[in-house]
Amino acid sequence: MSNCMVGRSSAIQAVRDLVDKVAPTDATVLISGESGSGKELVAQAIHARSARGAGPFLGINCGALPATLIESELFGFERGSFTGASRSHAGMVERASGGTLFLDEVTEMSADMQTRLLRFLETQRFYRVGGSQELHTDVRVVAATNRSPVQAVRDGAMREDLLYRLAVFPICLAPLRERGEDVRLLADHFLNELNLRNRTTKSFSASAHQTLLDYHWPGNVRELKNAIERAYIMCEQELELQPMNFHIASTDRAPLSDSNGGIQVPIGSSLAQAERWLIEATLAHWAGNKNRAARTLGCSLKTLYNKLAAYERQGIGAQA
Repeated sequence: MSNCMVGRSSAIQAVRDLVDKVAPTDATVLISGESGSGKELVAQAIHARSARGAGPFLGINCGALPATLIESELFGFERGSFTGASRSHAGMVERASGGTLFLDEVTEMSADMQTRLLRFLETQRFYRVGGSQELHTDVRVVAATNRSPVQAVRDGAMREDLLYRLAVFPICLAPLRERGEDVRLLADHFLNELNLRNRTTKSFSASAHQTLLDYHWPGNVRELKNAIERAYIMCEQELELQPMNFHIASTDRAPLSDSNGGIQVPIGSSLAQAERWLIEATLAHWAGNKNRAARTLGCSLKTLYNKLAAYERQGIGAQA
């Protein structure tokens, strides 16, 4: 069972029911939910329970690459189509034939690529970059976003017709803070995995489960998993949990907001802390739109994604 689908809450039961219903079909699925809530794991569950389960499952982050590179990654390219193209290359839509293609952060895709994706979704036909022969493939598309798809359309970040084409079957993941006792069940699941992997018998202390339930988990399932692993490493036998050790950012002095929508960084903060707070505040200002945030910050989209990926690896709750 996928980690994100462990639990007994009505929210996760509803997701399991939706996965069971849509998996046997070839319908396009759009999964929405906060960062760390397990969107890719749901996509993998749909793939595994479908008739395509024995086929490939390939994924790409649409916001992490420029439009030209996404096009060649998705649709492939012919030899000589650009500098460095010394051989022809099959893109993901070809390599995933008979299986599932997962498009993460689809709302961050450029307008031009959205148009090309829309045509592909409607026809299952495409051209490799630099190619003149129209090709066909048989692939199911599952997309995901940590933004509100409807708001992305209102902001002009996503084509309305592409939203309708992707959201044939929408699935919305609830944040972990709204799943009640699932936090405890997930924590037990992660600890059992660690015990099995390392042949140990570590357990939670008497107060650990309540401590887990009292925390708000801004990084969702990903943050919980990281927190359990950290506690497992630090504790000899019984896992003692302290909220200050869950969310790395919570050990820092938080920046103050001012009346003009800016932030005031406390004296004594490190440059790394100040940079992270500025990135988080800018993302919040632009409602998670990474393209606009990168332009505001004066950095490339790739640089922004690298920063966010680093925060994720450290268990820090910036949106990624």
